[in-house]
Amino acid sequence: MTAENETCCFTGHRTGKLPWGGNESSPECISFLTSLRIQLVRLIALGYRHFICGMALGADLLFAETVVQLKKSFTGITLEAAVPCPEQTEQWTPAQKARYEALLARCDAVTVVSPKYTSGCMMKRNRYMVDKSAAVLAYCRSGSGGTAATVRYATDRNKSVIKL
Repeated sequence: MTAENETCCFTGHRTGKLPWGGNESSPECISFLTSLRIQLVRLIALGYRHFICGMALGADLLFAETVVQLKKSFTGITLEAAVPCPEQTEQWTPAQKARYEALLARCDAVTVVSPKYTSGCMMKRNRYMVDKSAAVLAYCRSGSGGTAATVRYATDRNKSVIKL
């Protein structure tokens, strides 16, 4: 496994909290993806090699897809899926599950943080990612919710937080 000082995780909102909702062809989403790619290339240039994603619907999956694309251009880049529990996709549509499974297959490592769903397994997943990382790339547009709590947790642990 890659050293913590070469590891960056991502936290971001689920689809319902994104300004573009599920419309990934919108100008807002295209702008987000451009900023995301720029930041990831910058992090790679700084020596980051391992990226961790929580694999939630929304910004997480866009992050994972971007890292997968960058792996084609940069050698030695790895992607880890931090899955909160095996039931993560239970309520997802078939198309969402297919996208998730295709991404999971492209990950270099899959860590299942909790053996079953609990009310705290998402937070446990987020803390796992932060604890394993030197930097946190965040798309946070709200002061409440899981993404904001993850940013606060990272800040409290003196992690480098890069906001998109």
